[in-house]
Amino acid sequence: MNAAMKRNLDWQFLISIPVLVVLPFITPYQAIATYILIFAMFATGMNILLGYTGQLSFGHASFYGLGAYGTGLLIVKLQWPLWAAMMGGVLTATLGGIIIGYLSFRRSDVYFSLLTLAFSQILYFLAFQLRDLTGGDDGLRGIPVFQPFGIDLGEPFNMYYFTFVFFIVMAYLARRILHSPLGKAMLAVKENEDRAIACGFNTQRIKLVSFVISAVYGGLAGSLWCLHLRFVGVENFDFMLNGQVIFVAIVGGVGTYFGPIVGSVAYLLLHDYVQLIIERWELVVGLILIFFILFFNQGIVGYIENRVAAYREKKAAGVGSIRGEESK
Repeated sequence: MNAAMKRNLDWQFLISIPVLVVLPFITPYQAIATYILIFAMFATGMNILLGYTGQLSFGHASFYGLGAYGTGLLIVKLQWPLWAAMMGGVLTATLGGIIIGYLSFRRSDVYFSLLTLAFSQILYFLAFQLRDLTGGDDGLRGIPVFQPFGIDLGEPFNMYYFTFVFFIVMAYLARRILHSPLGKAMLAVKENEDRAIACGFNTQRIKLVSFVISAVYGGLAGSLWCLHLRFVGVENFDFMLNGQVIFVAIVGGVGTYFGPIVGSVAYLLLHDYVQLIIERWELVVGLILIFFILFFNQGIVGYIENRVAAYREKKAAGVGSIRGEESK
């Protein structure tokens, strides 16, 4: 990662903090602001895998669901405290990421994508059938309202800023990962895997590490969703959720820091308003996704960044030509 890209990530990270601080005051209601942050965290994991390593997973709902069910079951069935249950949920998703990633990366390209989808559907079936454990299609209920440090998470503003702290920490962690040698290795795999192999990189290991990191993000997002909704349903493993996180990543801009945030805002507000107008809101979402793939495949943030970069290059070229004429 060159110095310009590093500076770009730095200022984007810094500017995101005040924007997210005021987010619940500008959204239609506070609950959707919390969901935007949770889904942006989920999409950040997908962005690391797809945008920086170039691997498309159709089964990332597996880790969202494992994080949610892991946390919920530890609270409801074993009465674990908040922090231990959240850690347990994330560890469950991490273990799932190791197993699913190891098995799925035995194949590549479309077969890898289909294997991740198959694992997601298996987990959906298990959550649906194991009614005594998960509640089946009625979902897992009985998750209480927690009050860490005396803060009532039942209050929408409190839950939002509780989620905000986790999001900023994980966003900073993503920034550090992308600055690290591992981040450079992931980009090398995305740009040209054969060349990365020739340079001595173990690309299978790099892809697996990227996959597990993205599973951690998905698991934490699922854990926070469990606390936010105080309910876990089988739809957390549903195929639609896999499509939604891919939509958020593509529309926001894969391989960009702001992409998951912008994509999450666009998707959730679009979903919130369009479903009030027409019943089949999925049709509108599908058409928008087709539009972005055909005409703006770099997403909203990617398009803006490219336009800004083109403007700077044009301006620099203009200044250079003026100085050249003056020297004559």
